[in-house]
Amino acid sequence: MGEATDLQAAARDGVVVVGAGQAGAATILRLRANGFAGPITLIGAEAEPPYQRPPLSKKFLTGEYAKDRLYLRPLAAYAQLDVTLMLGREVCRIDRLNRRVELDDGSTLPFGRLVLATGARPRPLPETLRGTFENIYLFRTFADTQRLQAEMMPGRRILVVGGGYIGLETAAVARQLGLEVVLVEQADRILQRVASDETSSHFRNLHRSEGVRILEANRLLELDGTGGRATRATLSGEGEVLFDFAVVGIGVSVNGELADEAGLEVDGGIVVDSRCRTADPAIFAVGDCTSFPYQSGRTRLESVHNAIAQGELVADAIAGKQVGPYAPVPWFWSDQFSTKLQIAGLNAGYDRVVRRPGGREDSLSVWYFRAEALIAVDAINDARAYMTGKRWLEAGITPNAAAIADPAVDFKAAS
Repeated sequence: MGEATDLQAAARDGVVVVGAGQAGAATILRLRANGFAGPITLIGAEAEPPYQRPPLSKKFLTGEYAKDRLYLRPLAAYAQLDVTLMLGREVCRIDRLNRRVELDDGSTLPFGRLVLATGARPRPLPETLRGTFENIYLFRTFADTQRLQAEMMPGRRILVVGGGYIGLETAAVARQLGLEVVLVEQADRILQRVASDETSSHFRNLHRSEGVRILEANRLLELDGTGGRATRATLSGEGEVLFDFAVVGIGVSVNGELADEAGLEVDGGIVVDSRCRTADPAIFAVGDCTSFPYQSGRTRLESVHNAIAQGELVADAIAGKQVGPYAPVPWFWSDQFSTKLQIAGLNAGYDRVVRRPGGREDSLSVWYFRAEALIAVDAINDARAYMTGKRWLEAGITPNAAAIADPAVDFKAAS
């Protein structure tokens, strides 16, 4: 009875989705595909309709993709779906008692179901470092990329702060556009948080071979400049570096304030159960902002696959379908120069790494094990290794590690 009443409320008062990124878009599109006939409102802080973010640091930054190529749907498609878009608007408060959200202009909007797809934002440098310099860029939105494009001129010098995937992708694009690139990473090696030493070494060698100057174990101590522009960085181990502009890629912060202020649990992300439900039965959370059960703990994923899968799961639940617990095999990718990295699984807590040369000189795969079980694979220019590893992870198969390390042994024989 309670579930039927909840569905009636959702159909009557409608579904409000806060956040117009990939997860929010997946939710509303799946709702309509499921035949949900109630009102749907999608609220986004940016003035743009939902668009793909991964190409921002790659083909959009280089100018290869036009802006409209990144839109998930043409603007007119939302009207055809009878979805109300409220763009360039922000939700300031969730009134859980009365089931409504308050907007930045003081108006309110009722909901039968609320979906938080608020995502995450780039973490800036500490204010003591960044000051008021106008040429220190973060990288998340169309507007960020467009500002950066104006700086990306051949022969100019870019300082990239952070040796994660965003930093490395930015460095690769900058070199391809003819800029001088210095990348600074305060950890002992690039990709230290997310990859093995084997994968880090491959990308370090790749970038250096392309002319990127990589400075690991170097902390940014000070920025100096004149006229509102920083031009000199002082580092802990390398002295001074001169540059024309900088891009910062040092991680993200979850946009969980709205949930937290509404009394919902936020712990490294908006806490949800295995069906993306918060403690409030009328409120779900999906995408980059969520902390969900994964294996024996909890995790938060920043990936297109996760955003779409969680959005669609919630849409199915709202439409009255039976949904099982969300138990993904995560997958990711990164393009740098002519190299494609494909990742399946999560390598957290690995205790053994096996390296397997690929079929060509610039390809290899890195296999992660924990307590003898396969948990992840990094495939570098090796689509077969990626697809095989992903299939094994989905099936719960652990291959023979010694066989994996021997490129003469076929994958079929290794399992």
